[in-house]
Amino acid sequence: MNFAIDLGNTSAKCGIFEGDELVEKLEGLGIEQLIDMVNHRLPANVILSSVNQEVGAIADKITKEVNCLIMSHKTPVPVKNHYQTKDTLGLDRLAGVVGANNLFPDKNNLVVDAGTCITYDLVNKEGEYEGGAISPGIHLRFRSIHEFTARLPMVEVEEEVPWLGKTTKLSILSGVLHGTMAEITQMIRMYASKFADLRIIVCGGDSQLLKRNLSVHVTFIPDLVLIGLNRILGYNVKGL
Repeated sequence: MNFAIDLGNTSAKCGIFEGDELVEKLEGLGIEQLIDMVNHRLPANVILSSVNQEVGAIADKITKEVNCLIMSHKTPVPVKNHYQTKDTLGLDRLAGVVGANNLFPDKNNLVVDAGTCITYDLVNKEGEYEGGAISPGIHLRFRSIHEFTARLPMVEVEEEVPWLGKTTKLSILSGVLHGTMAEITQMIRMYASKFADLRIIVCGGDSQLLKRNLSVHVTFIPDLVLIGLNRILGYNVKGL
């Protein structure tokens, strides 16, 4: 049993794996809860990854009975990384492309991770990470409209959003939601024009929202980052 723990911008997730199979996922756990769970369940191996905090102190609290790998920009990964500023690359982005390449090794893969930010990352069929793009996530767009204007309200996503907003709330909903879908659709078309045989994989906290609203064909794998972290763990631990 192996644990893949992803400490993101807004939440912590833990994937519990038996080999390559994700058998359980836990979300919304605090740091102390995660530590207690690891020390209680005693997996063989744990990988810790964070985009916004130092995880060394967390690893120090994990019992020595558990082999703990701290993901960093220096951790060996099973893809060739062409990113020019590797020390600024989000580890979740890197884990996502590793997961995509592991699941679909003979494809050009575009990973669209819809979380706090929306990231686009391309790993080609030769297993080379080419880079990508970053734009504001859906909820970040709502917050920006509210916080950087004097009178526009803070709104939340709704199931059905008309194209033509006849109130200020509906206009914001339409602009953010349909505008985001138009952005993603056009980005996919741009990558598809340059990379043949392209598979688009959507993951992240807002992946279900995209699933309901995107009109292009994509593969939804919400737990792609956890799958990638588990693959990186196996790549670094002898015998896995």
